[in-house]
Amino acid sequence: MRAQITMSDVHVARGGHAVLQGVDLTVSPGSRWGIVGENGRGKSTLLHVLSGDLVPDRGDVSRLGSLGVAGQELAGSGRTVEGLISIHLAAARAAVRAVDDTIAGAGAAFQAALDTAVALDAWDADRRVDIALEALGAVTDRERLLETMSVGQRYRVRLACLLGANDDFLLLDEPTNHLDQQGLDFLTARLRAWPGGIVLVSHDRDLLSDVATSVLDLGPSRDGRPVSYGDGYAGYVRGRSAYLQSWADDYAAQQAIQARLADDLAAAQDRLSTGWRPDKGTGKHQRATRAPGLVRSVHRRAASLAAGAVSMPSPPPRFVMPALTAPAGVALVEALGVRVRGRLETPVDVTLPAGSRLVVTGPNGAGKSTLLAVLARLLLPTEGSVRCHPAARIALLAQESPALGGPLSGDPLSGGPLSTGQQRRIDLAAVLAGEPNVLLLDEPTNHLSTALVEELTAALATTGAAVVLATHDRWLRRETADWPQLLL
Repeated sequence: MRAQITMSDVHVARGGHAVLQGVDLTVSPGSRWGIVGENGRGKSTLLHVLSGDLVPDRGDVSRLGSLGVAGQELAGSGRTVEGLISIHLAAARAAVRAVDDTIAGAGAAFQAALDTAVALDAWDADRRVDIALEALGAVTDRERLLETMSVGQRYRVRLACLLGANDDFLLLDEPTNHLDQQGLDFLTARLRAWPGGIVLVSHDRDLLSDVATSVLDLGPSRDGRPVSYGDGYAGYVRGRSAYLQSWADDYAAQQAIQARLADDLAAAQDRLSTGWRPDKGTGKHQRATRAPGLVRSVHRRAASLAAGAVSMPSPPPRFVMPALTAPAGVALVEALGVRVRGRLETPVDVTLPAGSRLVVTGPNGAGKSTLLAVLARLLLPTEGSVRCHPAARIALLAQESPALGGPLSGDPLSGGPLSTGQQRRIDLAAVLAGEPNVLLLDEPTNHLSTALVEELTAALATTGAAVVLATHDRWLRRETADWPQLLL
């Protein structure tokens, strides 16, 4: 219960641009913070500062307690599943060994070792990992090399390790990106019951609603500092709306005052230029100074207003879908009895005319990504056939971003210019730039902000292109519940 992480007035800049500005945050046992904001606003950077991987340019960070960290990327590094488990369970296994080494003496050393092992629930650690591996749909073969797995498989193994290690704090960056419904349910239940502190970066509104008790918003604010909200994600939605409305109202009021001051100044200056004098009977001194005094008064009021100026609220970037059209009355893509041995075992038939919609669902490993790759003509089926109309322009947004030849700023040590979310935006823009009339989207909400997801979803509902969507995103599945469904 003494464990705690605190950040005080933390600032981080990259390339002369403020990434984090004046962040204050306290994470205690039982607190569950959701971190939100547009792509590129510093959410992953905040986790790197909390974990100690990145030293802030200014401000203080203190940590007391053990940390479990899950970033958005995990390299193979020549390790096996067991090797990764050993890293995360090192403290628990060391505690068990200490008990075994001191049990003969049964003195103070043994009691101290026993207390540590009990606090970590050390004897149950491997069983907890095994349960998590199974529930998350992760690889359970402990001899399997990480580098032979997909990004999603590696991520699920690491997440299982974290959930089994019982660290004091969990720092999670987009943990639902590679989970199916069973994995989502398991993760949500474990996080809600977690006795320690949690800091959660996520675009998943369902997860934030179910787990977060407080929200830190890294979006635009009056003073450039993050704004915190209580009462969970619902409290954030209400509070953020009220905050932005108050900001906009204050800005509008200030603009109205500025307009009146400008009118007053123009009138006073006009009186000076036309030789204006007050009515007869007014004192000589007043007659000589009244107009210049009015000008000075207006200038003083303008200076006072400028000192407390309210900036214009910054609108978030908006998504605009290009007009995607397709010839009517023809099948743009037709797949008959397609199957890929070892990856898509059930033969599938799919016909995609212009404007058609299809949601592909199923557990991890069922072949959703494989089917999209077959439809995109990037993978040949073992059985069946795929025919494309000559006018078909097919584009696939893959689940993971292709490398663009440069590092990403998701790694704080790389100095790269892009966050993972910003990279994902580029991937989406590149797909749409070709004006496809068959749009294949594999987990399109991965790494994207909630605002962009909403705009993209609305655009997909009206586009003239054929759309095939593979997703585990619970919110997106509800929004597309009236689309035809294909369960693998």
